[in-house]
Amino acid sequence: MQRLGGAVPLLLIAGLAVAFSPLVAAKTPQREAPQRVTGPAKPDLSARKRRGNASYYARQFFGKPMANGAPMNPRGNNAASRTLPLGTVAKVTNVATGKSAIIKIEDRGPYIKGRIVDLSPSTARKIGITRRLGVAKVVVAPIAVPLPDGRVKLGRRQPERQEIPQIASSFHRKSQAPAVALRE
Repeated sequence: MQRLGGAVPLLLIAGLAVAFSPLVAAKTPQREAPQRVTGPAKPDLSARKRRGNASYYARQFFGKPMANGAPMNPRGNNAASRTLPLGTVAKVTNVATGKSAIIKIEDRGPYIKGRIVDLSPSTARKIGITRRLGVAKVVVAPIAVPLPDGRVKLGRRQPERQEIPQIASSFHRKSQAPAVALRE
């Protein structure tokens, strides 16, 4: 009986040591904070496709002025890019789902490494980016890129017939982008 009396405190201490050890705490996965990107980005006027991650605007930006001066519309087809010129019309396609939407670059961002475009929440939903998912791999294919001299460079891929009304409506009167005549 005396032998057992000395073993109980040792077992109790060993059990507490295991329960509060760093190994137990390490079982819960911790996400690393995304790396922020700083500094100016080089403008891309090439109208080439690019692959990367897309995210969507956080609620705190709804109604706030974008780089073009217009308020951010969570139900619009607006998007942000660090490299594409303001006024660029592009087709964004979710690689996982194959769903796509036409967007217009009206803001600057995202400032997170690896992300190439921030989408409005409605556009993100259209292509399958949910709140739970948050980020998805996409292909951004510019359709019309406004150049500094006022001309417009058309992307390699000609728009499909059903996309033409959506592209034309993205060049509304308040936009700073020049008019584009799309051939049918």
